Amino acid sequence: MSAADTVPAPRRTGALAAFVLRRPFAAVAALILIAIVAAAVLAPWLGTVDPRKLNVLPRMRPPSETAWFGSDQFGRDLYTRVVYGARVSLIVGFTVALLSVSIGLFIGLVSGYLRRLDAVVMRIMDGLMSIPGILLAIGLVAVSGASMKTVIIAITIPEIPRVVRLVRAVVLSVREEPYVEAAISVGTRLPLILVRHILPNCIPPLIVQATYVAASAMLTEALLSFLGAGTPPEIPSWGNMMAEGRIFFPIAPWIVLIPGCALALTILSVNVLGDGLRDRLDPKIAKRM
Repeated sequence: MSAADTVPAPRRTGALAAFVLRRPFAAVAALILIAIVAAAVLAPWLGTVDPRKLNVLPRMRPPSETAWFGSDQFGRDLYTRVVYGARVSLIVGFTVALLSVSIGLFIGLVSGYLRRLDAVVMRIMDGLMSIPGILLAIGLVAVSGASMKTVIIAITIPEIPRVVRLVRAVVLSVREEPYVEAAISVGTRLPLILVRHILPNCIPPLIVQATYVAASAMLTEALLSFLGAGTPPEIPSWGNMMAEGRIFFPIAPWIVLIPGCALALTILSVNVLGDGLRDRLDPKIAKRM
């Protein structure tokens, strides 16, 4: 039986209701983010067509009943491309967050606990933080070609040191606690100490950090695509749409504004949700609420 099964359902429901009442903006952001994820997953069944299909006749038509978001300079349905473009941003954001948090957690745990490795590891992390993500992505694209994999790697590398520094700070404050010293005194092995006594203290700040990393990754991916160093042009991403439509902005502004608003709404929702989780998971803030 898990710990979640031992908590009465009314108590869990009451905690959720209290979270919604105290942090309504975070609750709304969570609902918006769920809707965006659902739209990306269910895109083929939401009245969409082929996002790459060209149609010369209805070029740059404004939003209407037949084309909700209008069409772009190649006659492609903008509604379809915006919905499918959510997949790219979400995949990049969630993948970068997962990779950076996983790698950064492991390095931070080892570096924060083993003092002999701390100085060496942190100097390496400082060196990685000095590499601009955009320049790294442009260099990787020039070497290996434009692809989503290249974009994910380029965005993940600069994010790892930030996670490492966060985990290291938590480990440095926890490893001096009496229960950790007691575990050492009875001969508990290092992996067990890290997993049982130190790792649980790292989870709440990591969850919050993951939301910020995901939002930053989505914005960076759109920026790289806008500059031509991101995903290939044939992939419908919000950055590619804005890059292709910027020339026609004076006569067809919806080509840029609609994917731009979708990107802004997604990033805003992730950031607001991250703020709400921080207020909920931080004991010092939670006591004052």
